[in-house]
Amino acid sequence: MLTRKSKSPLHAALGGSVLALAVAGMLNAPHAFARTINVTETGSTLLYPLFNLWVPAYTRSHPGVRITTQGTGSGTGISEAVSGVAQIGASDAYMSNMQVKQNPGILNIPLAISAQTINYNVPGLNGIHLKLSGPVIAGIYDGQIRYWNAPAIARLNPGRRLPHHLITPIHRTDGSGDTFIFSQYLSFSTPYWNSHVGYGTTISWPAVPGGLGALGNPGMVQAAAQTPYSIAYIGVSFTKEVARAHLGTAVIRNRAGRFLLPTRMTVGAAAAELVNKTPKDERISLVFAPGAESYPIINYEYAIVNDHQASRAMAMTLREFLSWAVDTREGNAQRFLRQVHFIALPPRISALSRTQIAKIH
Repeated sequence: MLTRKSKSPLHAALGGSVLALAVAGMLNAPHAFARTINVTETGSTLLYPLFNLWVPAYTRSHPGVRITTQGTGSGTGISEAVSGVAQIGASDAYMSNMQVKQNPGILNIPLAISAQTINYNVPGLNGIHLKLSGPVIAGIYDGQIRYWNAPAIARLNPGRRLPHHLITPIHRTDGSGDTFIFSQYLSFSTPYWNSHVGYGTTISWPAVPGGLGALGNPGMVQAAAQTPYSIAYIGVSFTKEVARAHLGTAVIRNRAGRFLLPTRMTVGAAAAELVNKTPKDERISLVFAPGAESYPIINYEYAIVNDHQASRAMAMTLREFLSWAVDTREGNAQRFLRQVHFIALPPRISALSRTQIAKIH
């Protein structure tokens, strides 16, 4: 006889089947116990606007991935990727031979190609493109050229009425890939600067009376806008901000002696000169490239990544995201790059980047 607490064999069988089906369903449901992967990206303020375009687009189709971005400067991006604080260190600068020797598991992976402009705030002249060269800019930043109507500037701009007013040079105070490529241009074009100052993400700036320091590309734009007769170096992803601040943009003398602005053609021409010279680890300067049409201040934008991650899930997430970023149908598509005035990686460089990405484990 069955009591109220007893179960029939059929009931017991059905109950067991339901439980088994429920467990199987939970095990097979792809997102039932899916864990969100949190990725931290930090570093380059030049790359920051592009990451802020990429991340919403990528995470919409990858809801299990959360990527936080911070514009802290390339120096911080490199150091935090090395220390493990961040999974992706964004940098306009590649790591030095010494840094690579000390950290052999760190990859330098190009994601796109960018450029830098030289901007100024000279009342009455911001609407035109003044001509400037590496030696002249170096002279301004080391204090040898003090006035906007100095002979060295006047010779490059015949017929222009230049003011007899002190120049205020503005430089980055944070560890900066922009400083790296700017100081490379000065070093490669000006022997005096190369031997007395050199280049790096941080350098010992010559003491110029009235010179200013600023934090990040946003700080450079703001400082230049607020300081009449100033000059600054600013990444091209801030072109809209430069325009809103009504700053002037110089045409810069390249290695062939031509004065150029950064355009898709001139940046692409400079990159093309050095594509076949790019090594497997992709650490190379694109600054002051040969060629009549080459804009002189361009660079690969790097993701600095440890090839050994804390988990297989994180390694797979990084491989998938970075592969998406260098794909010309995805992150390297014009719908993203044209908004920040970058150009896509050439096929050979994209292939080298993919080979490096595949090393992440």
